[in-house]
Amino acid sequence: MCGANGIIGRPPIDGTHEVAANRRAMIYPFFRPLLFTLDPETAHDVAFASLDVATKFGIARAFARHVPESPVTAMGLSFPNRIGLAAGLDKNAAHIDGLATFGFGFIECGTVTPRPQPGNPRPRLFRVPEAEALINRLGFNNDGVERFLANAGRASWRGILGINIGKNFDTPNARAVDDYLACLRAVYARASYVTVNISSPNTKGLRDLQSEEMLTSLLTALKAEQRMLADRHGKYTPIAVKVAPDLSAPAIEGIARVLVRRKADAVIATNTTVSRDAVKGLPHVDEAGGLSGRPLRAQATAVVAKLAKALDGSLPIIGVGGILSGADAREKIDAGATLVQIYTGLIYRGPDLVAECARALAAS
Repeated sequence: MCGANGIIGRPPIDGTHEVAANRRAMIYPFFRPLLFTLDPETAHDVAFASLDVATKFGIARAFARHVPESPVTAMGLSFPNRIGLAAGLDKNAAHIDGLATFGFGFIECGTVTPRPQPGNPRPRLFRVPEAEALINRLGFNNDGVERFLANAGRASWRGILGINIGKNFDTPNARAVDDYLACLRAVYARASYVTVNISSPNTKGLRDLQSEEMLTSLLTALKAEQRMLADRHGKYTPIAVKVAPDLSAPAIEGIARVLVRRKADAVIATNTTVSRDAVKGLPHVDEAGGLSGRPLRAQATAVVAKLAKALDGSLPIIGVGGILSGADAREKIDAGATLVQIYTGLIYRGPDLVAECARALAAS
């Protein structure tokens, strides 16, 4: 029987299940070298195509790891565990059911924009395996909000779904609010929560929306629309804001002030970094784009800690960046996060990372 985070109830602990668990743990380490022979975007497509087939025929569920229940409430939502999928892996909400077999407590899809857009020219995604990192300059490539919702509507999983929204690349910042409002209206009924992405480094000028003045204007409009949509749909869909790791301490404090005053429901820290200090001399580090993975861990955790101090418990923090182990997930929680998300860690560690992180957080 399946629930929001996979299989309900702990399977019997006997020799058969221990052997099965060990076999599952060996699957991704076997396939990863094969995937890493492919271009990263090609590997992404091949992996998802395989996952979709495995899900359709029940194979993914049969090989799913048990993830312990460890409920937590945030944004008025009850999460079965603290481990979520970060936006960016499933931009078009086309693989929700397969991803759900990994045992996530919540899944965030997107970033989606009002109109379809191809993103930046290829190549635009690079592995830095020496540092367990990725560099991407994808640029919000997606099929648009209409196709996104059609995909999400076909999913049978009914767990907590976050929908990450952004502006089209050719929409000037002066009219950015129009794109965010259009997306909010479109996804409101389907989303468990909506994330406002103003921190990708791959859309020109997007990070300017993190300034106190521009963020205040944006959140004021979104919160007013949220109130009207809540009345129309008879449900309250929380709004989170995703911020960058490349922020000064005063900028973080300014963002915190706006989030509290405008009554944001959560903050996600962080997006990818433009810094290369932690990966100097490694292949591909001169490529433009955002760096994610292990080199981002300490930087993202520092932002979580600064936000936690500035917010003083007024709204929850979702910690993201460089989580490749259960200890990394615990570090984000200890810094002040309520929930965590992973993405690049999945590329290097595979689906077993979800269960490892959930166990590490459930044990405390």
